[in-house]
Amino acid sequence: MVTHKTASLRSAKKLPRVFARSMRHMPTDAEKTFWWQVRDRRTAGFKFKRQYLVGSYIVDFVCLERKLVIELDGGQHAQQELYDRRRDMVLRSRGFRVMRFWNDEVLTNMDGVIDGILSALEGAPHPNPLPHLGRGQASGASAGEGERDH
Repeated sequence: MVTHKTASLRSAKKLPRVFARSMRHMPTDAEKTFWWQVRDRRTAGFKFKRQYLVGSYIVDFVCLERKLVIELDGGQHAQQELYDRRRDMVLRSRGFRVMRFWNDEVLTNMDGVIDGILSALEGAPHPNPLPHLGRGQASGASAGEGERDH
């Protein structure tokens, strides 16, 4: 028999997964464009997942093999920089590198975005613990032309 506490915990874990699944069916234009570039191991053979649950956060895209999270940010992220910084810190504490790109960058400079991501994927393994990084960087690997600072 499942206790009420266990049932509550299972239900709480299920909600983010359900939300992540629903988000896969409502991608932004930038997410659609980016997914088309990285799906089916199209990016140097690296496998990406989209709207993936890492701890209590849903990340836009992740390459689990290289522990690289890619976040595509719309305009609302300019007002939530502190939240994004905390979130990135939690992801880094779990061993992930985080790269952030503006949606507009993805739509207008996909080659630069992909080049930056490939540099991070093919570069040296990241140190543990990870250093504090700004947006558009992944543990010392430059995001190339897709880089942005805040």
